[in-house]
Amino acid sequence: MGHARTLSISLTGLDGTLVEVEADVSQGLPAFSLVGLPDSSTLQARERVRAAAARSGVRLAARRITINMTPAWQPKHGSGFDLAIAMAVVDAQGDLLTHLPGDTVLLGELGLDGRVRPVPGVLPALLAARTHGVTRAIVPEENLPEARLVEGMEVDGAGDLTSVLHRFGADVPPAPARGTLRLTAPERKSSERSRSPQLPDFADVIGQAQARRAAEVAAAGGHHLLLSGPPGAGKTMIASRVPGILPQLDIDDALTVSAIHSLAGRFDARDGLRRTAPFENPHHTATTAAVVGGGGGIALPGAISRAHAGVLFLDEAPEFPARVLEALREPLETGDITLHRARGVTRYPARFQLILAANPCPCGKAWGKGVDCTCSPLQRRRYAARLSGPVLDRVDMRVGVGPVDVRRSGPEDAEPSALIADRVRTARERQRRRYDGLPWTTNAHLPGPRLRREFAPEAPQRRLLDHAVAQGRLTLRGHDRVLRLAWTLADLDGSDRPGEGHIGTALTLREGEPR
Repeated sequence: MGHARTLSISLTGLDGTLVEVEADVSQGLPAFSLVGLPDSSTLQARERVRAAAARSGVRLAARRITINMTPAWQPKHGSGFDLAIAMAVVDAQGDLLTHLPGDTVLLGELGLDGRVRPVPGVLPALLAARTHGVTRAIVPEENLPEARLVEGMEVDGAGDLTSVLHRFGADVPPAPARGTLRLTAPERKSSERSRSPQLPDFADVIGQAQARRAAEVAAAGGHHLLLSGPPGAGKTMIASRVPGILPQLDIDDALTVSAIHSLAGRFDARDGLRRTAPFENPHHTATTAAVVGGGGGIALPGAISRAHAGVLFLDEAPEFPARVLEALREPLETGDITLHRARGVTRYPARFQLILAANPCPCGKAWGKGVDCTCSPLQRRRYAARLSGPVLDRVDMRVGVGPVDVRRSGPEDAEPSALIADRVRTARERQRRRYDGLPWTTNAHLPGPRLRREFAPEAPQRRLLDHAVAQGRLTLRGHDRVLRLAWTLADLDGSDRPGEGHIGTALTLREGEPR
């Protein structure tokens, strides 16, 4: 009887801490104690470890077993510590010929039959382990494709506890054959769709030239967009097609997006890192925690974090609770979200592109002359006020989407997403070259002081913009957002700097209100 240690990873958001799992087996009344601030799911490892070890041919000694998870001051959550706890206990009671090496991280949940089950967050956990200098890991077999995405790590898969015990010299019988769960037909189809998504095409959109152009500008510069118009005009169709014209994610964004979705349990690693821009479309009944992140104990990522480097689309935006809309203010400015909970503070990246869709009034018919609208003026004002001024001030473009005249529009007028994506890619490349060596790559993220100092147009070209600020039509934030829009319009036109025409167009897109 003695002492042994293994390594695991504790995640707080995407930040990981190396956890030393110490096991002490000593004389005393039989007991199994787990200390080091475990939550309920981690504390239940005692029963899982005991049953899994017995099914794998190793019975835990009838002694006092104490597990300490260091650093003991940091809360631990989740069932991913099971494998590390089991191997530490077996090693401490002398059933292994070879001690576990000190540079190996163990991750995995144990089933009562000894099977090593997958856990969420393997990708961010191994990225954190690599940062701490750990070079080897043992993970569940089902998490192996995800674990192999981390370069510089030697990763082995474990199907059951018996195979891990054999690897380190334990004298246990071979694991019995176990049946595997099979995907039902609907689940298999859903999985195949997630691996090869078919993005909708702009060629399906009839008419709406101004809204299509605004979507292209938004994609080219990473700008936020409000589409307002009556039901059935095509607002949702246009918004859902924006991800199809966004360029593929670079390696840094792909790692971050994949890590977030891994933590949320939504990452399929069979096709490698996620390179397509994510698209999140929460329902208007979603809670604040569902949108910005939250939950008991350690907060989980919400829709705004899952939309990082992609699009967050709020359809029927005025119907969302005011708390949800107001909670978007800080992420829209800073590009991340910090969630404070009793068990810790969690930060998630949330640099998303916001697209809002709204009707002009509750009945949706207050467009043009509004003769068919049944809403009173008070109802219209209250409906419009649901999108507060501070939220709207952070939206770069406000575009009206009116009814389509099918007699003047046809499928031949629609431009496919592939052509739009080429122009967006070219504009993004111009921005990448212009901001080479700087901590941002798109016009939407250009800081205001640098924008007004190094990237400001000449005074004669800013006449319209300065006049709008002097009249009080634009805040200083709005002034900066118009300038960023003008840079994007110049990039789409292939111009070196924005001219007066670009600034005028940007001002129109910024101030455009449905009539």
